[in-house]
Amino acid sequence: MLDLRKLRYFLTVAEELHFGRAALRLHLAQPPLTRQISALETELGFRLFDRTSRTVSLTAQGRSFLPYARSVLEQVELAEVIASKLANGSAGQLALGYVSSIALSDLFSQTIQAFAQRFPDVQLTLVECASASLGSQVADGRLDIGLSRLSPQSGQTDVQALSLGEERLVAAVSSDSPLASQSEVSLAQLSAYPLILFPADYGSGLNQSIEQLYRRNGLPLRPGPSGRQITSIIALVAAGQGVALVPECTQSLMNKGVTYRPLADPDACAQLLVLTRAEGRSLLVEAFMAVINKRLQARQRT
Repeated sequence: MLDLRKLRYFLTVAEELHFGRAALRLHLAQPPLTRQISALETELGFRLFDRTSRTVSLTAQGRSFLPYARSVLEQVELAEVIASKLANGSAGQLALGYVSSIALSDLFSQTIQAFAQRFPDVQLTLVECASASLGSQVADGRLDIGLSRLSPQSGQTDVQALSLGEERLVAAVSSDSPLASQSEVSLAQLSAYPLILFPADYGSGLNQSIEQLYRRNGLPLRPGPSGRQITSIIALVAAGQGVALVPECTQSLMNKGVTYRPLADPDACAQLLVLTRAEGRSLLVEAFMAVINKRLQARQRT
């Protein structure tokens, strides 16, 4: 295996084409440098330099070998930089799980943007999934972080949940519905219509919040068709298949045929949680948490 130190000596002499100047740059005496170059030539099996009493020049083999030697040293330097970043938590891989309704929020997009700008060497993988599966995926290491609307299951002590607050729910109704002409609507009014939710077996935290809301208010919930993504639910509303309760951020989906209306009920909210492993959080997870906390504090000040 080639000695990296000898390659550095070769590169310096090739740049200077003068053993004396190269020795000064390397903080070496000239005789040891000459011996190291001769040893490298012996290892390679060819001469790198043509030397006279006045001039030093690269041989044809030396010129051909030079870009490879330079590439090796550049890769070593890059590896050293990456190793340092991995050690201090500014490089690596981070898997982030999220539910579809959260992806539309400003908090989500702004946090991703701020984290990517601060840690450009981190490969961030985004995985959309249902709230019910996020806790287990964080616990077993498939995900590093989960953005969920469901608290961890009772007794699941290996997952920690941090509340990011609550998000108001709004009504999504067909634009030709009588409800669309009102300034706000009530749950009592919505209960007369089929309610479009995620499938019952999907494990949606939003479903759970809505079902609890109806129960607290003593209102019947008329199940309508279901969609596995928030965009599908809005498309069903546009098709006149029922109404939906969705987080405020969903209003960014400006589908033709859908009108969003505020709810008169003050307790119509869905929680937003960030899930991490309770112990052994990586430096990258801590860095992401610091970014999301900063974004959350900025939101609270506005």
